[in-house]
Amino acid sequence: MPEKRIQNASIEASVPLRTSMHVTGTAFLALFSIVGFALYGLPFFYDFMVRDLGWTRAQVTSGNAYSKLLVGPVFGFMAGWIVDRFGPRRLMMIGIVMAGGALAGLGQISSLAFFYIFYLFNALGYVCGGPLPNQVLLSRWFGRSRGKAMGIAYVGIGIGGAIVPLLADWLTRSLGWRSALTALGVLMIAIALPLAWTVRENPPGWHKPSSQRDVDPIGPVFRRAAFYLLAVGSMCSVGAVGGTMQNLKLFLSLDQKLPQASIARVLSLVLISSIAGRLLMGWLADRFPKKRVMLLVYTIVACAIPLLFYASSNAALYLFALVFGIGLGGDYMIIPLMAAELFGVRVLGRLMGVILTADGVAEALSPMAVALIRDTTGSYGIGFVVLVVLAAVGALAVSLLPSPRWEQGT
Repeated sequence: MPEKRIQNASIEASVPLRTSMHVTGTAFLALFSIVGFALYGLPFFYDFMVRDLGWTRAQVTSGNAYSKLLVGPVFGFMAGWIVDRFGPRRLMMIGIVMAGGALAGLGQISSLAFFYIFYLFNALGYVCGGPLPNQVLLSRWFGRSRGKAMGIAYVGIGIGGAIVPLLADWLTRSLGWRSALTALGVLMIAIALPLAWTVRENPPGWHKPSSQRDVDPIGPVFRRAAFYLLAVGSMCSVGAVGGTMQNLKLFLSLDQKLPQASIARVLSLVLISSIAGRLLMGWLADRFPKKRVMLLVYTIVACAIPLLFYASSNAALYLFALVFGIGLGGDYMIIPLMAAELFGVRVLGRLMGVILTADGVAEALSPMAVALIRDTTGSYGIGFVVLVVLAAVGALAVSLLPSPRWEQGT
């Protein structure tokens, strides 16, 4: 492992500033679009679908659920293998086009069948162009400053997510919610595709496998308890975060009866706060044991969700947005950093393919389960308790992870 650490550090030191900025900018804009705009933008339109199309809360959250349950297990590990074998760039470009096209298509739907079809393409776009290839791209190019680079790139999610509620509200008032969705999809492709088209996916000196035999085996990873603890911890925390974010607009609009402009400000504040969370957690991850940083992130998420019980108070609602946003910012970013530390960079694509598949299952089932509880009981109370328990279990799993004596691959 020390040899790998020295090799990656020397690769990073030899990379020109312009190239490292290009790599980081590519990941920034891809995450800005595919996660910031698509993942956090789509829930803004759920209440319009409930009102205009007569669907239930469970139905409007089920598109996310069914598509990720179908796409994740089938394509997640395959995408990770493709990234490790052929590199992240081409897969990323395909994902950007599919995710943008899915949003444009969702703006035209009137039936559940087409709703599910376009959500399926959205999930494919997320797998192919979202966190997985970008995590591998950044991990290959950066060693000692990997946490900082990941933090900067993941700020794209925060900025995209902070902009999209305000932009979606303005577009909806100007064009209607259907045309607003279509416009967001076209904008995503225009923003993210050019840099992904031109980025170099491997740094100088990177050994690209010429055959399957040259790819490092991943079997030993699956025989370590740390893998399962990391998978359970990330699943639980991602489930808590996803369940909260996918239902937040429905809760604030249909239950709390807040005006659309006020909701847009709250959602924007969550994502603005997440920017600080990403930068802070990236900075901490480069200076302190990543296990402690991960535990901090998951604890913040568990402590923030109960504030929604007091959402009738503006002070409590904005405090939730600030605290939850910090946890949201660090949640997705810390997982690949912890995985690279525990298992190394050369298996990271396939490893994150498995972990992101598991996370996708949690992110799929949790929002729909919370929405179904609300449809059944008439209240989000029990659902919010479930989300807090999920976050707490995630923190417990992380606390049981081993503490590596050195950072692999840095």
